[in-house]
Order: sequence, then C-alpha cells, then structure tokens
Amino acid sequence: MLSRIPAGGGDVTPRIAWAFPLVGALLGGVGGLAYALAVALHLPPWVAAFWALAVEIGVSGGLHEDGLADSADALGAEASRERRLEILRDSRIGAFGALALILALGLRAMAIAAIGRAGAVVVALVVAGAASRAAMIGVSFLLAPARRDGLGAGLGRLPPGASSVGVALAAVLALALLGPGRALGVALAAALALLVVAGIASRRLGGYTGDIYGAVAALATCTVLSLLAAGR
Repeated sequence: MLSRIPAGGGDVTPRIAWAFPLVGALLGGVGGLAYALAVALHLPPWVAAFWALAVEIGVSGGLHEDGLADSADALGAEASRERRLEILRDSRIGAFGALALILALGLRAMAIAAIGRAGAVVVALVVAGAASRAAMIGVSFLLAPARRDGLGAGLGRLPPGASSVGVALAAVLALALLGPGRALGVALAAALALLVVAGIASRRLGGYTGDIYGAVAALATCTVLSLLAAGR
C-alpha cells in the first residue's frame, strides 16, 4: 500500500496502520543514503537532492505523488462533487496536478539542499518519512469515505490501537533524532498538512479517498522538510 517493496502479499487491512511511520522512515532512509552517496561523489547538494528524491520515489513507486496530483486536479476543479470524484479516478494529469507535483518536488529538493550535511539530511528524510505517514493515520479520524468503493473506503476507519502505536512510533523516532523542541515542531508541521488537506477535501469532496491519503503524506513531507531546513 505504501511502497513497491514486496511485503509477503496478503490483503491490506486497517491493522497495518501501526506500520505506516516505519515504512515512511525506511523510504526516507533510502533517499538519505542516496543523498550521502551523491555528496561523497562530489555532486553539488542540489543535484544530490534530486538524486535522493529519484531513488526514494523509485522505491516507493511514486504512490503518494500520484495521490497528490490526482487530488490537486480534483480539488482544484470548479465542478460538482460527483465530477471531482470522477477526476480522482482519471489517470491523466491536469494543470493543477502538474503544478502540485512541480511545487512539491521543488520544495523537497530545495529543503534537502538547504539542510546540506549528509548526516543531517538522512535524519531529516527519516523523520519526515515517518511523520508524513503518521499524518496519514489521522485522515480516517477526521473524515468519512467520500465513496463506497476504493482503497479509502476499503480501509475504513483505522483501529485506534494500531493508529496510536503508529503515531507513538513516529513521535519516539523524532524525539530520539531531533530532541523535544524540534520534534514538537515536526508534529505541528505534519498536523498542519493533515488539517489543510482534510479541510479542503471535506468541503470539495465530502470526505476522503485513497488519493487524499497520498496528498496528506506528500504535503506533510514538504512542511516537515521545510521546517527542518529552517532550523538547520
């Protein structure tokens, strides 16, 4: 559900919510190691940043980026709720989706380059990966499914127990790597992304879909990395 990494098959169930931040941390770590390798090969930070994104997105399959693009096209359209839901299922990308991807990837790359040091970038990407997937957990607690079928409806409301464990894991990771002050900032940045996307989805769609999960993760990654770049 969260990457293209084989995980033994089987059905996706709501009980996997606890693992969301761990998968995000793993993907962020892969991107961070790619950045460190690129820097070791004497590439400039901004070039290394784009290589880090390329590797991370390659491993994840671009699932959240796809969700961001589809969500931007649907939420930005001046159309009925039913038409917006149709747009979410359209594999073609429109102007809003293209702009969202350009801005999101640009923000992430520039934030990574601004952080600069390889060790700090690895930490930032691991924390951002975990925090952004923890933000995804909040979607089903703030919104109802926008339709009866699809990934979002299939997962339903995530179990409180598994969800709490997932959020706690992301918090512990941020505390261990950043300390209390910056960890709190990360939590607020991720929560802001969740509330913004959920608020717009509530007004424009009347709920959430699987693509909204992806949009939350993508925006939360941007907000967290921007915060960490500011505090480098």
